[in-house]
Amino acid sequence: MPRYIQLSDHFTYHKLTRFTWPTVIMMVFSALYGVVDGVMVSNFVGKTPFAALNLIWPFVGLLSAFGFMFGTGGSALVAKTLGEGKRQKADEIFSFITYTLILFSLLLGLGGLLFLDQVAMMLGAEGEMLILCAEYATPLLICLPVYALQIYFQSFFVTAERPKTGMWVMLAAGVTNILLDYLFIAVWHWGLKGAAWATATSYMVGGLIPLSLFIFKKKDDMRPLRLVAIRRFGQKLGFYARSLVKVAGNGLSEFVMNISLQVVSMLYMVQLMQVIGEDGVAAYGVIMYFAWIFVSFYLGYSVGVSPVVSYHYGAENKQELSSLLRKSLVVMAFLGVGVLFLSQWLTPFLSSIFVGYDPDLMTLTIHAFRIYGLHFLVTGLNIYASAFFTALNNGIISALISLSRTLIFECACVLILPKLFGIEGIWWAVVVAELISCVLSATLLYIYRRKYGYSFGVSSSL
Repeated sequence: MPRYIQLSDHFTYHKLTRFTWPTVIMMVFSALYGVVDGVMVSNFVGKTPFAALNLIWPFVGLLSAFGFMFGTGGSALVAKTLGEGKRQKADEIFSFITYTLILFSLLLGLGGLLFLDQVAMMLGAEGEMLILCAEYATPLLICLPVYALQIYFQSFFVTAERPKTGMWVMLAAGVTNILLDYLFIAVWHWGLKGAAWATATSYMVGGLIPLSLFIFKKKDDMRPLRLVAIRRFGQKLGFYARSLVKVAGNGLSEFVMNISLQVVSMLYMVQLMQVIGEDGVAAYGVIMYFAWIFVSFYLGYSVGVSPVVSYHYGAENKQELSSLLRKSLVVMAFLGVGVLFLSQWLTPFLSSIFVGYDPDLMTLTIHAFRIYGLHFLVTGLNIYASAFFTALNNGIISALISLSRTLIFECACVLILPKLFGIEGIWWAVVVAELISCVLSATLLYIYRRKYGYSFGVSSSL
């Protein structure tokens, strides 16, 4: 018997925890080392560079969204193919989408560099802010392919039954970023440029190490997935093209979610620049840093369990599919309560790390974060519902949940609520949007229960 947990196993709460915790740690640490950039820049470089970093980051995040789409959509298709017993086909699909992502993200990075100044000006940057935006974003756009690979392999490490390896790779990337941040910013005084190159170097660690691990996989390793040379490309072009379309369809929700998050962030930035100015952008930047850490608990679990769902869907094991759904909803409910309590308790401390040097800005940040953080109670349920439909290879319904959560409900709330309630409406926007989305998620899970054969009945298996 293998010493590691296999996708084909029956998952109790204990086994779910053992299988998903490395992915949760991986996602949380990924968000945490991003926070280090902000802390170092805010405290060692200044408030204006920190605002510039937060202003331009959504543009880089928008271009990297394809890594999420290829990763989640590809892992859903590959895990389903493995569940059908087609291991060689799974390797070929995995390899083709990996090589396609590398080429596509390279082209996106080049395009981003060409239009960087125009985008920064569109977001409201001018003068020193415009220069600082270009200084921070340029290294990240140069390294966009390895960043996309880092995001992409977060999903595929789980599909390959190697979640702990993924965790260690992310820890290595995070430690690299933290050490180089200190060296480049605090010791060598490179300023915002130092933060950018520290992050870009960590992307190389997080993207290239997994690539080499899948290329040079040991022959005696019986776990699934390896990168193979794409032979007979001309003869199999139709097969690869169809696979890529399925990957795009499956991962549409994660792509839409990440695109929407960046668009919503840009909308927040524009609104806050007009109403409050740089302080508003800085406060929102702090909120987003720590919000991403708390949301990473939900994302980590969803990414960790999704390949298991896809495998049992491919194997037509409806009993296990129902069990996974029931247990996951319970896990998300408990996480929601825990994360909400933790975020409210830590708000003053977290705010002081970033902006403790400015009492007025810190007061604004604490007030905004306490309101904004209320959405953590239900966000996990929405994230898991979207991930569940992705795992079932239903990208359309998954995208509907993601699109509604962010681009429709949240954007509408950001535009409408400030007109009704002033600046307070901006901070309440995400709370209202997530509550509405929760109703939509529950409705769709109920409607599609017969099509996929899952049920919500109480399971006796723990």
